[in-house]
Amino acid sequence: MPTEKQQTIILDKLLKEIELPEHAYDKACKRYEDIGKWLEREESSVNEHDPHIFPQGSFRIGTAIRPMDNKEEYDLDLACKLRKGITKDNITQEAFKKIIGDELEKYRIARGIEKKLKTKRRCWCLEYKDDIRFHMDIVPCIPTDEEYRERIFKSILDSGEREIVARDSSQTTVCITDERHPKFESICVDWKISNPEGYAKWFEYRMYINQIQTFSERAQLAKAQIDEVPLFKRKTPLQRVIQLLKRHRDCWCKLKHDPEVKPISIIITTLAARAYSGETDIINALNNVLQQMENFINKSKPKVPNPVDPKEDFADKWYRKDCLNLKLENNFFSWLNQAKVDFKHIISTVDPTFIREFFEEKFSLKINEAKLKDQLGISGIVISSDKYDKIDRQKPAKPWRC
Repeated sequence: MPTEKQQTIILDKLLKEIELPEHAYDKACKRYEDIGKWLEREESSVNEHDPHIFPQGSFRIGTAIRPMDNKEEYDLDLACKLRKGITKDNITQEAFKKIIGDELEKYRIARGIEKKLKTKRRCWCLEYKDDIRFHMDIVPCIPTDEEYRERIFKSILDSGEREIVARDSSQTTVCITDERHPKFESICVDWKISNPEGYAKWFEYRMYINQIQTFSERAQLAKAQIDEVPLFKRKTPLQRVIQLLKRHRDCWCKLKHDPEVKPISIIITTLAARAYSGETDIINALNNVLQQMENFINKSKPKVPNPVDPKEDFADKWYRKDCLNLKLENNFFSWLNQAKVDFKHIISTVDPTFIREFFEEKFSLKINEAKLKDQLGISGIVISSDKYDKIDRQKPAKPWRC
């Protein structure tokens, strides 16, 4: 049985291969900051509305991973919030989205971006063509009113979250545009609601679950860490566990040859964050999350509530009539059970040949076997690989056998 140090080396090797390169983060940051400066320039049509561009999703919380195929693009989700002067009472979603789109189109031309600005259901898409292939999905949004934020605060509080979490995360709730909204072209008050900043704050509390108890502690943590080190650069055990699970999920889906049944990242991220108990090392964090995350799936709707809007169900497609044929709930548990088996395998041996084959089969990664032997400190040890199960490429891996 490998030592804990050797197990950590194996998982660190995995994480190093799937992590976004540092220069990708840096370039992405510079680009969305550049868009922010463009919107704030004196000639901008939205300058008077106090525009704010910020990342959301996996990039924001530090759980983004490399695409499996080098030809795939990095996906960077952004939000563009106008914080003053525009409300649901004085503009339609269509007109608001067009205002943002017009400025982004001017930006595209000014920066020489070849591909045309694309419209999507809820956002605008900028596609870059350079050494780092990625596109930016930019969602236009405005703050919700104080009454709605208070309603969200009470809803989060009623779901069992601590007051500090509920108060902090409810204040950033926003209204977003959606072309499928029946009143997209009319003045209306029932815009779609979202809260990517609130989710990031909730996730941060889960990252430091044993460290933050009061508002003052939250402020101290912010001063000590948040201002100096962006959330996506922290790399706590929770973030690293989620990266491992997402990569395994991607390869599991590839082996099934059916991308429509893939468990979505927000469900994996939310369940893993709820299951995380503050473990300080990757091995214990991974084991605990794999064993506990299914316990946070409700038996009734909402099955996987949005922690910053508990009435929203991240798993609504599991029981939607138009998705029943995909058997998404069954496929989620099928993937989770396979993940339990596979991660148990990968940290149950120091056989470099087995590990190399397993990395390739289960994670679509090629590693240098000789270097791995040196890293594991087994250069002078001869290991008989026939002691271990070989990977059956047709059947799920079986529980480990010593």
